[in-house]
Amino acid sequence: MNTDATGLHGAKVAVIGLGASGRAAALLALAKGGEVYVSDSRTDAPAATGGAELAALGARVEWGIHDVDWMAAADLVVVSPGIPPDAAVLRALDERGVPWISEPELAFRFFDGPLIAVTGTNGKTTTTLLVAHLLKASGFRAAAGGNVGGGLAPAACELALRREPPDWYVIEMSSFQLAGIERFRPDIGVVTNLSPDHLDRYVSVEEYYADKARIFATADTSSRWVLPDASPAIESLVGDAPGHRYRFSLSEDEGTHAFVRDGVLTLRVKGDEAILPVDALPILGAHNRLNALAAALCARLAGASPDGVALGLRTARPLPHRLEPVVERRGILWVNDSKATNVAATESALNGLSRPVILLLGGKDKGEDFRRLRVAVSRHAHSVIVFGAAAGRLASSLEGTAPLLRIEGSLEEVVRAAADRAREGDVVLLSPACSSFDMFGSYEERGLRFAALVRELL
Repeated sequence: MNTDATGLHGAKVAVIGLGASGRAAALLALAKGGEVYVSDSRTDAPAATGGAELAALGARVEWGIHDVDWMAAADLVVVSPGIPPDAAVLRALDERGVPWISEPELAFRFFDGPLIAVTGTNGKTTTTLLVAHLLKASGFRAAAGGNVGGGLAPAACELALRREPPDWYVIEMSSFQLAGIERFRPDIGVVTNLSPDHLDRYVSVEEYYADKARIFATADTSSRWVLPDASPAIESLVGDAPGHRYRFSLSEDEGTHAFVRDGVLTLRVKGDEAILPVDALPILGAHNRLNALAAALCARLAGASPDGVALGLRTARPLPHRLEPVVERRGILWVNDSKATNVAATESALNGLSRPVILLLGGKDKGEDFRRLRVAVSRHAHSVIVFGAAAGRLASSLEGTAPLLRIEGSLEEVVRAAADRAREGDVVLLSPACSSFDMFGSYEERGLRFAALVRELL
């Protein structure tokens, strides 16, 4: 079997999952000459549509069942990130000692150019797309993809199918994808931050962190790492991995390479380089200043010019559902941060806003400790509205921090309640700290519904 850039001719490739990444992996395997089997436990219309396309191209496709015997005999098994680690099909493969890889691992084997990989708990998508934007502003051909949600960028395997390789691949990596790497090795790796998440899928936070740490598993002495300064959790994650470390922080320190000095985003790569006043950065929040510093440092290490980095930062735009301003009316700013599906993201959003906040919290409970929000809520929120399946635990966790209202009904009722309480100068912030799956199919659907309701109301 040959799984390098010459192809997969003669190789049997099993792909589990018919979502976007599974489809992309199957298309790449087919294009490289593999004998491809694709299966999904779902039998819904989207799965059927994607499967029919792959079947027409020569893949064997099955819905509602997994042929574990075929998979066990395959040369490669590729698992989509949406497949939970305790899924019956993965347990069956584990019992037979069958290894599997993630979709970006397959893509990496066919990349023809240097790689930047971005991981972390929050800010991954913003940083990934911003790095690519900054590189393009400096004249590089940069291709972003990976775990980027909302249709903002393609799966990694789609990038591997391009006829003309880019100057840089920029790939967002989730913990689920990192769990399935073998050779995947970034030339530049970025860790945005680290905090507990996905405890509905992982047995422990240590297990989650262990998957994140796999970004360093294939490091060598030429590797370059862009890391937050003064983060013990990330220092533990990195351990003694080889390579050069570059630090970013909002405050200047002797060991930092990207920081804010006198209100200006500044880099220290080839001497001190003043890049852009903080006030000129068009994306909201202190955490986005950190994302901008990480992206700027990464792009500069990749060869972007200071002027190109400055132009890219100045022309950056808020991503959908990430502290995205919806509208401002009568001095009240409505902000869609539906992508904040964990406590750390909501805490960061609160701490990054300078105006009084009416905070909208709720959704499916992922098992995090909501009490971690108490300090930020006490400091920044003059009112909290909780809703959805996690409303009860949110209310008890935040009791006494700010006036709190529990809504048992729809998101429309939540928006109306927020409008009743909002006053000139306020920010109404949807930053749920929970996933959307109790009421919506995705955080994108939740954010779009919120924005539509706000516009209808105003």
